Formats: sequence, structure tokens, C-alpha cells
Amino acid sequence: MSSRNTFSWKFVAPLYMGSTLNPINSSIIATALVPIAAVLHVSVAQTTLLVTSLYLTSSIAQPTAGKLSEEFGPRRVFLTGILMVLVGGLIGGMGRNLIMLVVARVFIGIGTSTAYPSAMLLIRRQADSAGLSEPPGHVLGALQIAGVVTAAVGLPIGGVLVDVWGWRTTFLVNIPFALIAFVMASLWIPRDAPINGMKTSWEIASRIDALGIIGFAATMTALLVFLFSLPNLSWISIGLAIVLGVFTVWWELQVKHPFIDVRMLASNLALTRTYTRFMLMMLCIYTVLYGVTAWIGSTHVVSSLEVGLLLLPMSAISAFVVGPISKRNLVRGPLIVSAVSSIVASIGVFFLTASSPMIWILIITLIFGISMGTMVSGNQTALYTQVTADQIATASGLFRTFGYIGSIASSAIIGIAFHTEVTDNGMHAIAITMIIVSAMALFITITDRRLQALAKNTS
Repeated sequence: MSSRNTFSWKFVAPLYMGSTLNPINSSIIATALVPIAAVLHVSVAQTTLLVTSLYLTSSIAQPTAGKLSEEFGPRRVFLTGILMVLVGGLIGGMGRNLIMLVVARVFIGIGTSTAYPSAMLLIRRQADSAGLSEPPGHVLGALQIAGVVTAAVGLPIGGVLVDVWGWRTTFLVNIPFALIAFVMASLWIPRDAPINGMKTSWEIASRIDALGIIGFAATMTALLVFLFSLPNLSWISIGLAIVLGVFTVWWELQVKHPFIDVRMLASNLALTRTYTRFMLMMLCIYTVLYGVTAWIGSTHVVSSLEVGLLLLPMSAISAFVVGPISKRNLVRGPLIVSAVSSIVASIGVFFLTASSPMIWILIITLIFGISMGTMVSGNQTALYTQVTADQIATASGLFRTFGYIGSIASSAIIGIAFHTEVTDNGMHAIAITMIIVSAMALFITITDRRLQALAKNTS
């Protein structure tokens, strides 16, 4: 049976729609922060909780959703997550204070985080049942576009919604999409097998490694608090992150069904390198999405909507690049192109000034679009080939967590560079950081012997 018959549009449509919700929600709120602050009578700095709450929630929920998908079934987890998105959209749309909006973003963060890891498990099982010997490239490619490339689309969408209907629509827009995705998934995704062997709460907690999840969540929370505290150093939070991280690793080495298989990460260094590459490149991409756009908005006096529209070609070229790469299941070549193009574009950012013409900025963002498309495609295909079917969901969720660490680190870098005001010098400091990070990603890629062997097998 061909992969196109196995992966019909009915099967993949709800997976793609669900996977777009997390990246779009991660950026759509950016254009609503100022009007929310004005209506709720809080500072703009306080409204950034709406950004950080989704980052933090998603970084924890992604691998958790993967683990739950492996244990309880990906369809069940996917449908539960979509319902949580619906609830979050309703709470945010009716929110009367900042606390309600933060709660809404937490619901949306948890709900949207279920889509990608459950989709990866569903695709892997469907491919295995059809006897496919290699990843279904065209399916993974479209999932890559839906799951990461669409992040840049959230800015112009948010700008239009806020300008036309007000900030509440950045929450309410989730409702129709969640309803459509829920109906499609209910009708078209195959039902999960019955759950057997877990009868008591203790058995369930043991099987999903509840303490491991709690330890991971606490570690991530402390780490992200430290990153967001920069340029000030929060020694308490980094100390807690280290202590909690050591405890979590120790615990994961003791249990029969670990949430994070530390032994696998230690023995499967190819997977660890994939996570590291993804984290480094996502740091660069999110620095463009938020750092470069903040600089453009400040130095060129353009609206958030106009800045968002400037990034649309970047998303378009990313989507264009993903297609041919994913269909051939290429890995090493695209990853090298990703790092090199990021270095080139970062050098271009270094020479930007307030008097630089917009066409020069557009060209730089287009080069970053090539970086994003090749990076996402190459790393996800590598991930698919580096883990077994029973590990794919948790591994995919952890993949996204590393991406969120990169995006949060980019926020810290932007905060340091623009601590007092947005300046050309700050932008140049960011560019130097991106050059160094991209060079690190390139070094990891060209020295990875597993990628060399994989390239020979696919050539």
C-alpha cells in the first residue's frame, strides 16, 4: 500500500490543524499585549506573563502529552487536548482580569501541546502498520510546516484580529478551530486500543511516572525563571534548577517506566545532538521573530501588523523549502544549509542600522526562512529515525521542549541587549550571539558521524 493511500487527507487533516494551534498561539498574543494592558489597567511588563505562561506550560506539557499518548492512546490525548484549547479560548474571551487570562493561556498551552507528540505517534503507527520502510516524507513535511513554520503567521493574524475586532479575539479564535479539529479527529482518526493493566491510581501514577513528571516540571520552572530573570542573576532559581535536575535524573534511573529515559539519552547521543541542534537554531529563529521585529518597530516606526506582514515571506519560503527536503527524507545536507544560512543572515543583521532600507531587512528574513525550513525538516526526520515506535511520542514532546528552551533563551538575550532601550548596538550584540550559536550548530552537524551514515543510506 502506498503512503498516500495510507495517509489519506482525512487522517492527516486534524493532525495538521491541531499542530498549528501551539506555534500560532505562541506568537499571536504579541500584538495584543498593549491593548490588554490598557483595558485591564496593568503594565505591559505584567502582560508578558501571557507569553511566559504559555512557554512554560508548553515546555512541560509537550513531553508529558507524549508519555500519556504512549500509555493511554494518542487519539484520546489529542481529543482531550483539543477540548482544553476550547475551554482556554472561552476563559480568555470572557476574561475580566489578568489572572483569568493567564489561566486561559495555561489551558491553551496544555491543550495545544498534545497535538504534535500524539500526531507523531499516530503517523509512526500508521506507517508501521502499512509496512513502510522509511519515514512518510510528505506527511512529516506538512506536519513540520504546521508545527513550527506557522509561528511567524501568528504575528500578522494577531495584528489583524486586534485591529479589527479587539484583543479578545486572540483567545476566541481558538474556539472554531478547536471545534473543527475535534469533530474531524473524532470521525477520521482510528480509535485507540482498549486500556488494559492499569486499575488503581497507584498503578497509573507508576506507569506514567508521575513523580518524574513533577520533578521535570519543577526543574523546567526553576530554569525558566532563571532565564527570564536575566540580565539579573537569580541564584536561588538556578540553584533550585540544578538540585531538582539532579534529583530528577536520579529518580529516572531508578524507575521501571521513566518519564524521561535518561539511559536512552546517554546511549543515544545522536538523539541528544538532534535536540541540541534544534534548541540552538530555534534560539536564532525566535530571536528574529521577536528581537529583530522589536528593533524594526522601534527604529523604522511601523505597526505590529506591518512587522508581522514583513515576516510572511519568511514563513512562505520556509514552507517551500520543507517540501522537497522532507519528500526525500534528507537530513545532513539541509542541517548544514540551515546553520550556514543562519550565519550568513546573522552577519547581515550585524550590519543593520536605523537607516537600512526595508528591502535589505526583507532579504535577511528570507535567508532566515531558508534556515527555518531546512532546520525543522532535517531535525524532525533525524528524530523519526533515531527512536523506536514506542518512544516516538515522548521523544517528540521533548524535542519541542528543547525548542522552547531555545525560544526562552532568545527572550533572555533580547532582554539583555535591549535592557534599557532598543538600539543598533543592542541589535549588533544580538547578531554576534546568533553567529556564535549558528557556528555551534554547524560544528555539531558536520562532526556527527551518525548523520554522515544516514546521508549515505538515503543517497
